[in-house]
Amino acid sequence: MDAFVMPWKARYFEVDQQGVVFNAWYLTWFDEAMTGYLAHHGLDGETLAREGLDFQLVRSEIDWRSGVRWGEAVELTVRPGRIGTTSFDIHFTVRRDGVETCAAKIVYVTVAPDGSGKRPVPAALRSVLCAPHGIDEAGSG
Repeated sequence: MDAFVMPWKARYFEVDQQGVVFNAWYLTWFDEAMTGYLAHHGLDGETLAREGLDFQLVRSEIDWRSGVRWGEAVELTVRPGRIGTTSFDIHFTVRRDGVETCAAKIVYVTVAPDGSGKRPVPAALRSVLCAPHGIDEAGSG
């Protein structure tokens, strides 16, 4: 299975005084891409709620190579990485015209929907994350 790719266009309100997308917006972009990835694999918001599945970001690492400007079209690529007992990693790449502008790794922890504590990664999510996506532990591939 290939990586999930979501098209995106930098919006006016995301751009800072330097003329590029403000760094905090990238986490929003990644959240949107993660939601799209899960929905693409049958885990839309309604299914997640019905299954009692939720997760929260606990760590993010973002490496920027170049800025994205207002109106520029990019592609957000989503690839699963490591899967633990209660946590999992997702790798994101932003590309403009095929050239990487930034890459990120986000660690999520599966939690109860009411936020009351960690839960094991459910089978439905694990099966989506374990499908072959062409990435290894080191994030290459």
